[in-house]
Parts: sequence; structure tokens; C-alpha cells
Amino acid sequence: MKVNQSSFQRGQFVQIKQGRDAGKFAIVIELLDDRHVLLADGQCRTFDRPKKKNIFHLRSLPIISPEVCASLAETGRVTNGKLRYALHQYVDQLNDEEKGDGHDGER
Repeated sequence: MKVNQSSFQRGQFVQIKQGRDAGKFAIVIELLDDRHVLLADGQCRTFDRPKKKNIFHLRSLPIISPEVCASLAETGRVTNGKLRYALHQYVDQLNDEEKGDGHDGER
């Protein structure tokens, strides 16, 4: 399977497929070369200590955080709180979709 770096963008959500963080979600904060990106989640992997990851070990998701993109474009940085918030919203949306729309309103 051929993966192209152009399929990854700054601010894009990814799911890690291999390694000890397999199954976790993160956000691309930098494209290093045609095979590697830097990932952060704002908690375990902060903006100041991102994880370098091979793109072949990632599943790209079709969602890009506009807040993270805007912050990276304006200042070249993004706060860890903004990363956590964006990921939290995405994971909550996934959980809601898995539960289905036919719940009784109880939580």
C-alpha cells in the first residue's frame, strides 16, 4: 500500500496503528519529510515534545481541526489545551455515533 505525504496535513486527526500508542488518536502538527510527521495530543505528547511517527503506522482521518490549523498558521504553535479540546470533541462524536441516535436520553 502506497501512502502519500500529501494525504496528511497540519491539524489533521490520525489514529496510530502500530507501536505502544496503537489505537490512540493524535493530531499532526508538522510534516517532516515524505515519510514522517510529528504528532501531539496535548496530554502524553505535548506540543513541545511531539512524537515522530512513520506515516505507514498511521491511519489518516478525514477531519482537520480548524482551530489547530489557524493557531499553527498564525503563531507556529498551538496550546496543549486546544489539542486536548479538539481530540476530546472528536472522540465524543465517535462515541455518540457508536451508541446510535436512538438512546433514551439517559447517561
